[in-house]
Amino acid sequence: MDRLNLSMALALFLSLACIATAQGGPRAREAGVPFEGDTGPLDAITDVAGVEIGQVTLISGDGALLLGKGPVRTGVTVIFPKGKAYPGFVYGGTFVANGTGEMTGRALIDELGEFTGPIVLTGSGSVGVAHDTVQSWYAHLTGGNPEDTFAYTLPVVAETFDGQLNDTFGQHVKPEHVIQALDSARGGPVEEGSVGGGTGMVAFGFKAGIGTASRLVSLAGKTYTVGVLVQANFGGRDQLTIAGVPVGRRLAITPVAAAPKKEGSIVIVVATDAPLLPNQLRRVALRATHGMARVGGMSGTTSGDIFLAFSTAGPGMAEGAELNTRYIDSLALNPILAATVLATEEAIVNSLFAGRTMKGINGHVVDGLPIDHVRAILREAARLREP
Repeated sequence: MDRLNLSMALALFLSLACIATAQGGPRAREAGVPFEGDTGPLDAITDVAGVEIGQVTLISGDGALLLGKGPVRTGVTVIFPKGKAYPGFVYGGTFVANGTGEMTGRALIDELGEFTGPIVLTGSGSVGVAHDTVQSWYAHLTGGNPEDTFAYTLPVVAETFDGQLNDTFGQHVKPEHVIQALDSARGGPVEEGSVGGGTGMVAFGFKAGIGTASRLVSLAGKTYTVGVLVQANFGGRDQLTIAGVPVGRRLAITPVAAAPKKEGSIVIVVATDAPLLPNQLRRVALRATHGMARVGGMSGTTSGDIFLAFSTAGPGMAEGAELNTRYIDSLALNPILAATVLATEEAIVNSLFAGRTMKGINGHVVDGLPIDHVRAILREAARLREP
């Protein structure tokens, strides 16, 4: 086995090993959190037809931080809006609640209202390698012809800082890891918690990371899907609110092994199959802010809270230079906006429920959310949905 294949095999082994620990308990809804709204069959962003997710998780080493050596707690999550085989653009819109963070390709989306996939989520130290690798991946698919690869020269890569647990600036994500995530992307259930780009992330002082949820929306006799995926890495413990109950204040009084306070960041990606225009998708992306606020997020000064929404509905038929497109009346968007808020809220809470206690650099431990304690607090507040 050559060195590249050996590296990819090791990455796959570590990814599968992490999945076994990251997804060991119930999701928040299954545990009795009374979320509003109807979900798709998977309660995930992949309920939007065509959306594919690929994730690679890197966990190795223990003990003191040695730059470039580890410990390593990081990874890559990729989102293809319409699958790996789709060659074109989709309509998109962005919103920045606080800009101490990075999402490459955002200028193009703001200018043209469209972009190509994939969207890559990772740690702060790996934006460059993810960006370069996406370009190379597409260049190999197209044979490097400039006309064919032009659409892929500005990839969308977003980050949050995993430096509480990971040797972030050791830059352990390599091209082969990004390629593996791209190649393995698929529809179906989405792993949550300490996986992919969320491996080293912390939210509200607890282990968090990747979370996802969806909502079904009925408009004029048609049903549309709104799906959300978050990479959650934000918030102080006393801010955490679940189902309207300030559970974080109770948990702060009796901390487990409380992580240091931090403002952190969150990246939120919203997908829908509703036919929306770019300016409407910007409005959708903005509503992710309200979902974040429902769990206690406040967008601190050093927080990178950057949101992207896209539609998988096609732009319509071309007639020369004109597009004949269908879209939902802007005055009828309220159900889609509300679905975005609710799915964002649930996705963030799911990221916490899937998180598991993790030890990282310098022996630092971030505890998983004490789910039984949270359930007891919700029950006391008459906010737990009993089985």
